Amino acid sequence: MKEVVVDYSNKLIMAPMVRIGTLPTRLLALEYGADLVYSEELIDYRMLRCKRIENAILDTVDFVDEDQNVVFRTCKKERERIILQIGTCDPERCLRVAKMVEKDVAGIDINMGCPKEFSLKGGMGAALLTQPEKINQILTTLVKELSCPITCKIRVLDTVEDTVELAKLIESTGVSALAVHGRTKEERPQHRNRNHFIKAVVRSVDVPVIANGGSGEITCYEDVERFRTETGASSVMLARQVEKNCSIFRKDGLLPLDVVIRSYLKFAIDYNNNTTNTKYCIQQMLGSLQDTPCGRALLNAQLMKDICDLWNMGDYYVKKQDDFKTISMNLKRLHADCNFGLHLKRRKLENNEIWETDAKFIKSVFGKADLPKTVLCNWTRKNNIKQPNYQTFQIEKSFKSIVTVNNKMYSSSCLEKNKRMAEQGAALVALIGLEIINNEQIKLLLNS
Repeated sequence: MKEVVVDYSNKLIMAPMVRIGTLPTRLLALEYGADLVYSEELIDYRMLRCKRIENAILDTVDFVDEDQNVVFRTCKKERERIILQIGTCDPERCLRVAKMVEKDVAGIDINMGCPKEFSLKGGMGAALLTQPEKINQILTTLVKELSCPITCKIRVLDTVEDTVELAKLIESTGVSALAVHGRTKEERPQHRNRNHFIKAVVRSVDVPVIANGGSGEITCYEDVERFRTETGASSVMLARQVEKNCSIFRKDGLLPLDVVIRSYLKFAIDYNNNTTNTKYCIQQMLGSLQDTPCGRALLNAQLMKDICDLWNMGDYYVKKQDDFKTISMNLKRLHADCNFGLHLKRRKLENNEIWETDAKFIKSVFGKADLPKTVLCNWTRKNNIKQPNYQTFQIEKSFKSIVTVNNKMYSSSCLEKNKRMAEQGAALVALIGLEIINNEQIKLLLNS
């Protein structure tokens, strides 16, 4: 029995959208009336390179990759209504990702409809539509092993019969709902959505069916109900109209675009959204209005403050940044007051032992004379000990270093973006392990 229950019937849902479906847009959709929101598609390989971090400054849960990029950010406001969509072609890899996030989301969705070349070449998205065995493996594995509901999103096949057969197969895996985009993988938005295909699926399965692909015929809230009636679906999923104006979810009608953008910016500021992503989302809202004085100013904007100033949100942005700094300083003081220290853990490396801890090298904290490698080298000279020996390895696009000093091996469990920083990180761990740097000095570093 599932621990988490999500009702997929009679719902208005924000569809997964590449680059658009980040936290600010999802929260805005919920504020305007969406019942459920989907994340953008997150590829399993990339998620597996992420570390889960509880962000005490923003009160969010962040999944951060080795380059310190936030791949997925979520918060309590959407906890019961966020569905994370995974791009995958492998049941075991997908399960590992789902296990990482299942306590932070309401459900997991598998993308089986993306027609982009990247997905198809990787065996993901719409490439799965013609692989029933793999579909069965992926979905049954997740349904069996996870505590949250599992769904998938497909495109229709060339015939109604083949589409219905696929839907029945998916239903047999135990999924909680099925989203159907009424176009084939070859068709694009200019092609009419095959609403009668969706209706045939609805009549053939017992799980809730979520109708998608009708944005071309939806311009206001009332059109949503017409689309639902024509397809017979339990729920409706919107993408392109949300991208243009998220207030499409409002029963009381669309809001002026400037009002929507200001509301979006508030969420982007509150959750420290990436400037590039914020700019991109507003560009999609503006559409042809990018060729206006305001639109051209947005295209030229390089900083978040510049973007906020265009919609009179600059003062709010500055205030929130000051708030973040204050919270950060208070958290650092709290750690110091709790006699915070870094503790080394020992693990086996072939026939040797290696001592590790989470000590990331932050260049701005150190001067040229007190870089960890310099301090460690000077210490060995002073004590007539053999000079430190560094072994550095590349792990995909990141680096990890092991330093041997005084017959012991030390390494940071944090990956670095280049060889030099990896060696500095390893030297920092050695300074902690050899007690060359003490707890008080660690506190100073944390408060820098």
